[in-house]
Amino acid sequence: MTKDKTKIALVTGASRGLGKNTGLTLARKGIGIIVTYHSNHEEAKNVVSSIEEIGGTAVALQLDTSNTKNFDGFVGQLKQSLNDKWQTEHFDFLVNNAGIGVYASFADTTEDDFDRLMNIHVKGVFFLTQKLLPLINDGGRIVNISSGLARFALPGYAAYAAMKGAIEVLTRYMAKELGQRQIAVNVVAPGAIETDFADGAVRDNPEINNFIASQTALGRVGLPDDIGGAIASLLSEENRWVNAQRIEVSGGMFL
Repeated sequence: MTKDKTKIALVTGASRGLGKNTGLTLARKGIGIIVTYHSNHEEAKNVVSSIEEIGGTAVALQLDTSNTKNFDGFVGQLKQSLNDKWQTEHFDFLVNNAGIGVYASFADTTEDDFDRLMNIHVKGVFFLTQKLLPLINDGGRIVNISSGLARFALPGYAAYAAMKGAIEVLTRYMAKELGQRQIAVNVVAPGAIETDFADGAVRDNPEINNFIASQTALGRVGLPDDIGGAIASLLSEENRWVNAQRIEVSGGMFL
């Protein structure tokens, strides 16, 4: 724990989209934020500035979650940032959010597409979390991100959804093995959200947007605030007894 008892969350892929929203939502609750970004340093700096403007504390660190060879170097930078910013060696919450989408039919998915998805969504999550375990406080929390596509099937997402299915199984195993340290591990599965994911298809294509809204019980597509708030709630003390669960946040999509 930091000297002033501030809790700290590391959110991967937090320079935009759901990761950004999650970081900002947690910061409003007084949680320090470690923003990781893949390539856009300016966007990450803007997120840090936004957090500081609301009275929060944050740092931004570059991380390619697909490249496990760089994880040791990242851990070194993380240790330094924790010490410099919060005078601590540990953090409390890990949100494995970083990801990409590949839209291709099963027949047309290439091995390169498959490997990119696997490296980011499964291998990266597995080994990054493994590397970070010594830095996570006992009693901390981990949230992995899945997708509604692991429950329902839409053509064009076979490889992506398969990776998310793997994450859902991995989450249960992590919860089982980390329980001895009182670390709870859950998975949040968003439905279709208005972000720039998949080139902003849900946000920018009225036909897609209207179709999804028509198939959602609450009558609209999701917004980033819907997901960031759900993740923040899951990390709250009130939800400390929730463990090894898949929580779909889709507004009731394809019921």
